[in-house]
Amino acid sequence: MARILVVDDEAPIRGLLRQAFETNHYDVVEASNGSEAVRIFREDEIDLVITDIIMPDKEGLEFIMDLKEIDQDVKIIAMSGGGRLEPHSYLQMASKFGAKKVFQKPLSITLLLAAVKELLETD
Repeated sequence: MARILVVDDEAPIRGLLRQAFETNHYDVVEASNGSEAVRIFREDEIDLVITDIIMPDKEGLEFIMDLKEIDQDVKIIAMSGGGRLEPHSYLQMASKFGAKKVFQKPLSITLLLAAVKELLETD
């Protein structure tokens, strides 16, 4: 069973994603910020990471760069609802830093699940 790390500072979003992925037979690990997620990524077997961009403690772009230093081949999906910039700007940067797929919030769970399946099948 594939193991997905979901990183978002909003508990309801983590819960929604957990429910969607577990219903589709994925194992889910949650983190509320990039620092916690780096620790989990180093200690656990993670197949794919889904991360928000705007978070406290360690924001998503810095987290993506950290992950790529740990594992150049890590599969990352980034999501953003915006911040000081439009969501599209953050997501473009996330792609440049190594995110394989990007999604603007609010998310389409159907499209996100399809992206996860596609990335996990490309081993």
